Amino acid sequence: MRVGILTGGGDCPGLNAVIRAVVRKGINKHHWEIIGIREGWKGLLGETKIQLLGINDVSGILHRGGTILKTSRTNPLRDGGTAEQLAKNMKKLNIECLVAVGGEDTLGVAQKLSEQGIKLVGVPKTIDNDLSGTDQTFGFDTAVNIAMEAIDRLHTTAESHNRVLVCEVMGRHTGWIALYAGLAGGGDVILIPERPVNIEKICDLIRRRHGRGKDFSIVVVSEGAQISFDEGISSNGTLIVQDTNVDQFGHMHLGGIATLLAPEIERRTEFETRAVILGHIQRGGAPTAFDRVLATRYGSAAVDLIAEGKFGQMVALRGNEIVGVELTSAVYCLKKVDDRMIEMAEEYIG
Repeated sequence: MRVGILTGGGDCPGLNAVIRAVVRKGINKHHWEIIGIREGWKGLLGETKIQLLGINDVSGILHRGGTILKTSRTNPLRDGGTAEQLAKNMKKLNIECLVAVGGEDTLGVAQKLSEQGIKLVGVPKTIDNDLSGTDQTFGFDTAVNIAMEAIDRLHTTAESHNRVLVCEVMGRHTGWIALYAGLAGGGDVILIPERPVNIEKICDLIRRRHGRGKDFSIVVVSEGAQISFDEGISSNGTLIVQDTNVDQFGHMHLGGIATLLAPEIERRTEFETRAVILGHIQRGGAPTAFDRVLATRYGSAAVDLIAEGKFGQMVALRGNEIVGVELTSAVYCLKKVDDRMIEMAEEYIG
């Protein structure tokens, strides 16, 4: 059998571990040919971009961030492609089935292609941890640890200068990274998309903390948090975007909320305040041990699904078990932070 594998969407620590697992198990156990498709879905459009992957090609990549296959945010069903064209290109390359590694966008395309009869399985990746079909995506643990370490470092400089520091993290429209990193790093205020908030409530939390004798504060804010800067409004805050452009999947470019929030906090509280935006630092570098193992388990399970002929499924973590779930269950909605987790976190902020 000739099996293709692609990595789509944003880069993510652990992608190379998945590629390695699929190649090693696919070759050693099943004697398959593994074809790497370069630059995500773009590699199956127009001038196809592929490479044969052998055991030596994946040697020494377990600890590396990024993806040796490169990636793109190409939407093949919007960029002039059709399911029929992709199936034709796969047949031309003698690729019998496909492993699609990605987040909601990549797997959303995979689900639509599966409905058109293309044989494939999905592997969930995103630092945002927002895929509904799995308890956790690989890349999330690494991003949280990077953000936590940054918050740890911010504590010392904030305390030294008696400052409020506003640390902006990624997460798009969910607050998993902000909540987990904020809790682990001892954030004093944690702002997530699931809980729109008024600026005065934020300032009150900081004032109360300073009233107890603490002369510095750490505010952790998700890039997609919605904050109202109008007096008396407690919800329906503003979503901050970098520009009005959208990508091929219709997503706006979020980011920059910390640079708006910091001067407002300083103006209202008169506490010196600075903004820090972690940005793509959260995506880069070596994956944590947890993500390396999870990604390897996912890659291994994807090979099993193919061998068993269970196409149209995504591998998922449920408890501590890796199972196969229908792709439709993985992409039908965003997995948001649940109320119980938010309520627990509220006990430790301020």
